[in-house]
Amino acid sequence: MPQVEPTPPLLDVRDLVTEFPTRTGVFTAVNGVSFSIAPGKTLCVVGESGSGKSVTARSILQIVDQPGRIARGQILLRGPDGNMLDLAMLDPRGRAIRAVRGARIAMIFQEPMSSLSPVHTVGDQIIEALRLHLRMNKTEARAEAISLLGQVEIPDPQKAVDRYAFEYSGGMRQRAMIAMALACKPQLLIADEPTTALDVTTQAEILDLIARLQKAHGMAVLFITHDMGVVAQIADDVLVMNQGVVKEYGPVEQIFHAPKDDYTKMLIGSVLKLEHKAEARASRPPIDMTATPILDIQGLTMKFGEFTALDKVSITLQPGETLGIVGESGSGKTTMGRAVMRLYDPSGGRILYRRADGAQVDLAELHGSDLKAVRRELRMVFQDPFGSLNPRMTVAQIIAEPLLVNGIARGRQLDERVCHLMEQVGLNPATRERYPHAFSGGQRQRIGIARAITLNPRVIVADEATSALDVSVRSQVLDLLMRLQDELGLAYIFISHDIGVIRYMCDRVGVMYRGQLVEVGAADKVCNNPDHPYTQALLSAIPRPDPRDRDRSRRFRYRAEDQPEPARAVG
Repeated sequence: MPQVEPTPPLLDVRDLVTEFPTRTGVFTAVNGVSFSIAPGKTLCVVGESGSGKSVTARSILQIVDQPGRIARGQILLRGPDGNMLDLAMLDPRGRAIRAVRGARIAMIFQEPMSSLSPVHTVGDQIIEALRLHLRMNKTEARAEAISLLGQVEIPDPQKAVDRYAFEYSGGMRQRAMIAMALACKPQLLIADEPTTALDVTTQAEILDLIARLQKAHGMAVLFITHDMGVVAQIADDVLVMNQGVVKEYGPVEQIFHAPKDDYTKMLIGSVLKLEHKAEARASRPPIDMTATPILDIQGLTMKFGEFTALDKVSITLQPGETLGIVGESGSGKTTMGRAVMRLYDPSGGRILYRRADGAQVDLAELHGSDLKAVRRELRMVFQDPFGSLNPRMTVAQIIAEPLLVNGIARGRQLDERVCHLMEQVGLNPATRERYPHAFSGGQRQRIGIARAITLNPRVIVADEATSALDVSVRSQVLDLLMRLQDELGLAYIFISHDIGVIRYMCDRVGVMYRGQLVEVGAADKVCNNPDHPYTQALLSAIPRPDPRDRDRSRRFRYRAEDQPEPARAVG
């Protein structure tokens, strides 16, 4: 039998080193990285934040942020004539590399809103790329832009072409970025965390779209992510990076089922851990649902002008319970959490809260000093651990602020309380005089949790508290939250779009769709055997962390208009 010649690589990276000069010396962000990608194949680059994934991708296109530079190595791109062009040798501002960017290698960035111009229409931005690289006239470029928006399934592309980025949803903005990247039919598409900010159903559609366009154009894809579930579903080969070096490189099957490096094993283990209920929860006695609820939400309604964000939501929270609230972006999850915290004033309904002394108050009716007193007992952990911390305050000042504002502690007693709180959340008290920027994402979220528990609250609303974290850090923070719950007798409302996180730590789950609760039940039941077709659609979109399980036929999208009159869930 004749031997099949391997396809020569489209891109061959050899011993790439990218450095950033600093005041204290040279920081090597990418250290001796080598890999190759063949036409039509997908290479996933995985690793935690700070591993060098994005700097590797930016080095290929010579768009490393100043003062970073490629110190050595080769980045060989095969041309149509078979000749190899070394991109590392090109001037980052020269005409030769500009001819490669967009035309032969295109890139999709993580945050489409900051990558799209806010002052030009989406159509104008695509038209500019077509006219620059393909020398089309205005009429041809506009027609092609409309065609591209149609290919990426943006509704009514004839009108969408004249809209601005802020008029698109998150998923549509990412589709527009893909349309722009594919405008010149590049040989290689670099996708840098393109689905991280998206919910699972939109993520599934974007991944399907990239796969379909890849097949149609024979394009190679370099896909950067920290989501091992996505890697298992789309990768041909996987490059595992940590602190700028390659830990492991090989076919996806080998990486998942026969990993050699301890770091790779840890990454995969962290993902598989969230496939099951936490041991600390499986062994705990069930929550007493007959007890008087600590929070009783009745017919909660929230309107912004003509838009109804919450439509008569009713649900209870029991003492010591973790209640998960799950749904897509725009389903009303965060609005519900903020209404409970009275960051928003509800348009209707009641939020009955039972205080420590047994008295019941309606949070929706409280104002002034009464609301301030109750807010000691209800606290919030926010999604973005950096944006929710004041960069001008030290960690000690951030954690101490609620104690100072409420006149609870000062001086030495205050410092001792801060040290104790930091120890409770697994932080070294010796670092308390540092500022937030000196801490990692996971450490910053621990600071946010320490601040939330400062006043010994009874209820904590955690809004996507782990979605910005690496998968290995995520399980550590979830374990911390569960330990604190048991130690301090906390009740949680845990808002997330990650069913794995919900399954891991929640007792009960409420599923939201377009401002309504469509299903409420025990976490095991809802996450493994849901009743409502919307919940079934959510579960069908979750990428399974196993390359042997790539059955996309199970995936479907729920649309209320295609269903009979929906039943409303009350729990």
